[in-house]
Amino acid sequence: MTLDVVILAAGKGTRMFSATPKVMHRLAGQPLLGHVMSAARALRPQHVVVVYGYGGEQVRETFRGDDLIFVQQEPQLGTGHAVQQALPKLTAQRTLVLYGDVPLIAEATLSQAVKVEEGLVLITASVQEPAGYGRIVRDGTGAVVQIVEERDATSAQKAIAEINTGIIVAPTEKLTSWLSKIRDDNAQREYYLTDIVALAVADGTPIHTTQPADQFEILGVNSKRQLAELERIYQRQQAARLLERGVTLADPARIDVRGELHCGQDVTIDIDCVFEGEVHLGSGVSVGAHCVLKDARIEAGASILPFCHIEGAQVGAHARVGPYARLRPGTVLSEHAHVGNFVETKNATLGKGSKANHLSYLGDATIGRDVNIGAGTITCNYDGANKHQTIIGDGAFIGSDSQLVAPVSVGPGATIGAGSTVTRDAPPDELTVSRAKQVSIKGWKRPAKKPKGPA
Repeated sequence: MTLDVVILAAGKGTRMFSATPKVMHRLAGQPLLGHVMSAARALRPQHVVVVYGYGGEQVRETFRGDDLIFVQQEPQLGTGHAVQQALPKLTAQRTLVLYGDVPLIAEATLSQAVKVEEGLVLITASVQEPAGYGRIVRDGTGAVVQIVEERDATSAQKAIAEINTGIIVAPTEKLTSWLSKIRDDNAQREYYLTDIVALAVADGTPIHTTQPADQFEILGVNSKRQLAELERIYQRQQAARLLERGVTLADPARIDVRGELHCGQDVTIDIDCVFEGEVHLGSGVSVGAHCVLKDARIEAGASILPFCHIEGAQVGAHARVGPYARLRPGTVLSEHAHVGNFVETKNATLGKGSKANHLSYLGDATIGRDVNIGAGTITCNYDGANKHQTIIGDGAFIGSDSQLVAPVSVGPGATIGAGSTVTRDAPPDELTVSRAKQVSIKGWKRPAKKPKGPA
């Protein structure tokens, strides 16, 4: 049967104490709403209808796709009213309703619910502390007869442990009919989506329930504290998956995965590392403590030493990076290359076996095989308006504290003397030196501090 998904995302999130819409706060580097969209899209629905309210412009600008439809809820008169705004956009036979601030709902849980092709399906959960949730009321046969919200529940109903998550799958035609009949005669003076349950019972529609594999799936975010709690839950789950796949984590409680992390065999990750975007670690890779890797590919056997930042870069097999190195977008290190402490690269390629071990900046550079870059070397790639290339041939030796003013080429086997400023191409297999004449000034004295006057 065809499926549409409605995601309710209109709330401001007053308890977040932020100008950012609640569903745009980030968990694992992605907006809460993004997590929900990913789970929804995995079901391959016809459309995903996002009901927005506060901060709607930001929501619409962030999320794009041919399958997305945005509708506004204004004023905001409850969950039933929110779904009513989406009804004109629904064309599928069944509708799944999700919540933009419930980010950890799993695709498997939703798949189980949408597989039921008749009647109304409720995702419920049995919890030890049901306070704050609507209760699932069943009759003597175990059939669901009603959902009662906390504010409207009797003492006996408040003792019920089975709670409503708010996530439902309903026949679209019947959902439209039920929503036309709900009323706001409750403590909040709102139109509750949960009121459709009693209407479904009244017209004989079968009601089914299913529960998530893990209770954290149905936890919502209403405060920064809850957001932090869900972040830790999410990261524990990511760490558990990595461990199950054979990755060695120095401390599973101190890793943050904010995207997709793909690991080969015998990968070792030290404490407090952050992985963003899509990161690939080949077999035998080791990542030292306090590293940040974003959209990076690290090939087999490479070593990333502590305190490195690597973004949009590729590191070849058995290469070594760090400690305290920064590889910026466009960097490609070939196998066995070395980039050491306080070296920054950007849009630079280092050939096999080349080394820049200390205190250098290499930007917009193509560096051949077996090149040695001395400490303090800079490729001066920016003239104030445009970027220019530096090309260094195989086997070249760049002496310490050299400036290569691009555009410039250093030939294969060339040597650049320490302290040189190179503004013209250096020929291959020759020594190129560019230094001012050394002068010693007799009788010169270092300036002395002036004595302080009376206070």
